[in-house]
Amino acid sequence: MADRTPPLAVEELRLLVGSGEIDTVVLAFPDMQGRLQGKRFAAAFFLDEVLEHGTEGCNYLLAVDTEMNTVDGFAMSSWEGGYGDFAMHADPATLRRVPWNEGTAMVIADLAWDDGSPVAAAPRQVLRRQLQRLAGHGLTAHVGTELEFIVFQDTYEQAWDRDYRDLTPANRYNVDYSVLGTGRVEPLLRRIRNEMAAAGLTVESAKGECNPGQHEIVFRYDEALVTCDQHAVYKTGAKEIAAQEGVALTFMAKFNEREGNSCHIHLSLQDADGRNVMAGEEGGMSPLMRHFLAGQLAALREFSLLYAPNINSYKRFRPGSFAPTAVAWGHDNRTCSLRVVGHGRAMRFENRLPGGDVNPHLAVAGLVAAGLHGIEQKLELPEPCTGNAYTAGYDHVPTTLREAAGLWEHSDVAKAAFGEEVVAHYLNMARVELDAFDTAVTDWEIRRSFERL
Repeated sequence: MADRTPPLAVEELRLLVGSGEIDTVVLAFPDMQGRLQGKRFAAAFFLDEVLEHGTEGCNYLLAVDTEMNTVDGFAMSSWEGGYGDFAMHADPATLRRVPWNEGTAMVIADLAWDDGSPVAAAPRQVLRRQLQRLAGHGLTAHVGTELEFIVFQDTYEQAWDRDYRDLTPANRYNVDYSVLGTGRVEPLLRRIRNEMAAAGLTVESAKGECNPGQHEIVFRYDEALVTCDQHAVYKTGAKEIAAQEGVALTFMAKFNEREGNSCHIHLSLQDADGRNVMAGEEGGMSPLMRHFLAGQLAALREFSLLYAPNINSYKRFRPGSFAPTAVAWGHDNRTCSLRVVGHGRAMRFENRLPGGDVNPHLAVAGLVAAGLHGIEQKLELPEPCTGNAYTAGYDHVPTTLREAAGLWEHSDVAKAAFGEEVVAHYLNMARVELDAFDTAVTDWEIRRSFERL
């Protein structure tokens, strides 16, 4: 990552702590599910001890399920291994204020073992490794994520107590692009926008979406690691702000049978001089972009576990839903998994597979690894889809987590790019989720079976 001015410099933090304006520092890292996990420190202690020496966290934090249950099958952490610690080291470039929590700053951590070696399966390290590979080609990735959520007038506690049934959406009807519709929840949206800006994110816009209560806030693209870190901060912060406002919002991929929450990811490449190397002559794509995009197509099914990591993720992939089903690319074609947009310095592609539940560090690592596969193998890009990709007979994206896990397990491209350790780690994450789901009795089964079967 190039040298850059952090949202909050360490010297500024010292002054703010000295004046009493900042009294708490959150040190956190993104876990497998993309959630921020960590500790809150007294700010003076953080500056005196933790900033230089780090702190410890139980290594089970990268080896649990969504509900924080300890589970079998992870090589890095187990009862047999004693559930030891890994070290959490602050990355000062990520230091920022947390305006929605009084007197608080936050910094993202990298994880390391006792010998100083990085924890290979940590999402931030998975992405770092792919960005280092990309740098070997003289390139940097710039990324933007477009994250949707649904707002409910109920609190998180009320939603829990009701088993998430009969919740009241903040809008009762489709408010896609509706200024009136966003106006109904503007106090919440405005607070999120302004406080994210105060935390160092560059806000672009907010708009309504199709599902009742569904909205999207977009932030300016940045270097890949910066964007992914900011995505994790935003996702956590938006939930915390919603809770403070007495409402709830969800980023889950498919809350109901209507439109799901997407997280479209835009990616472009720059050379050492800051030029967009995806742009070719006369506004077209460069040969490098064609190889990079061909790699996306070649690895799309095998890397779907990185783009759609949960059982619920696969409920989005339905024809006519604006979520993709076809392994296809097209120019400004929203029926395709891969959409090429922009021209000149704005030339980029969009991967439309990820939902709001995606871990951005893992997904972007997948995009970079797939693109490098295309560059290194000089893969040729097929003709674009110019019509309806839903009905055009292309290969289908995986329809279940089970299918995606099987493709990931046997992917030579994944093993070459990420290594056996990372492949095994995230394969086990999928197996844990599948086992939990396979043993669950759902409301759907009970309603269909209790009396009639």
